[in-house]
Amino acid sequence: MPLILNARAARIVEAAVAAGEELRIASREVEGGGRFVDCGVEARGGLAAGLALARVCLGGLADVSLTMGEVEGRATPFVEVWTDHPVQACLASQYAGWAISEGKFFAMGSGPMRAARGKEAVFDAIGFREDSRTIVGVLETAKAPPPEVFAKVAGECGVEPFHVTLLAAPTASLAGGLQIVARSIETALHKLAELKFDLSRIVSAQGWAPPPPVAKNDLAAIGRTNDAILYGARAVLHVTGDDDSLAEIGPKVPSSSSPDFGEPFAAIFARYKNDFYAVDPMLFSPAEIVFQNLDTGRSHAFGAVRPDVVAKSFRG
Repeated sequence: MPLILNARAARIVEAAVAAGEELRIASREVEGGGRFVDCGVEARGGLAAGLALARVCLGGLADVSLTMGEVEGRATPFVEVWTDHPVQACLASQYAGWAISEGKFFAMGSGPMRAARGKEAVFDAIGFREDSRTIVGVLETAKAPPPEVFAKVAGECGVEPFHVTLLAAPTASLAGGLQIVARSIETALHKLAELKFDLSRIVSAQGWAPPPPVAKNDLAAIGRTNDAILYGARAVLHVTGDDDSLAEIGPKVPSSSSPDFGEPFAAIFARYKNDFYAVDPMLFSPAEIVFQNLDTGRSHAFGAVRPDVVAKSFRG
């Protein structure tokens, strides 16, 4: 039976909306069709809303939870993610690969709506798209999407607007920051896709990263959430195949493979005049990655976390 990401995500949304008061989220119908679920724009949201957002982003194919750890001697929560369907959950759904622009509104789109649209090059690489009448997406934005956005998403996905549900939270919020930091595995897989690694070899995956304190604004939050991944995230990939190819590609995967590695992302971003596309794309990956070969029993570890940079970013 095929894994229908949008339908799985829709079940998570229904449960979250039913517990809206508990999760501090708000749901409303949109003029012209569609449903907006506010997880931090005007609604307060919180940790539970962030976990729900992350699970929706992953198309219901991953478990997401909060654990406790420390960074430079200070107690810090960590977002733990694991999945037995990493390619579908992360690259077909969670990756923020859809830049949605309509009038003055702009947001990066994640979630299973991307698999229904299926227009990004990554879908050719993974050989996965889906035909769904129910469309669910997550937007990183501090503004509620206008009706035109729902119409645009509906048109791109081949449905009527009333079949579209969009959830949103700003980066500078508990829910928004948590769902972004739940991308330890996704960033590893996206880097591997860019490096032309055979993604069919990846069987299961686990990842950890520390969600930062909520920043005063979205620009500052972008710095902290990126640092959580670039300097604080670990990913473990359970793979098949030979060891030589893992030893060869491994050093290219962690964020330390980029010449931009080493200082807080806010400083890097400012140096490039806040232009994401000017930053070295090889920077965007976890600090540490481990390949565990299911065929040979060998493990290959690359990179290392930099708690000093994480602490500087989070306490700044």
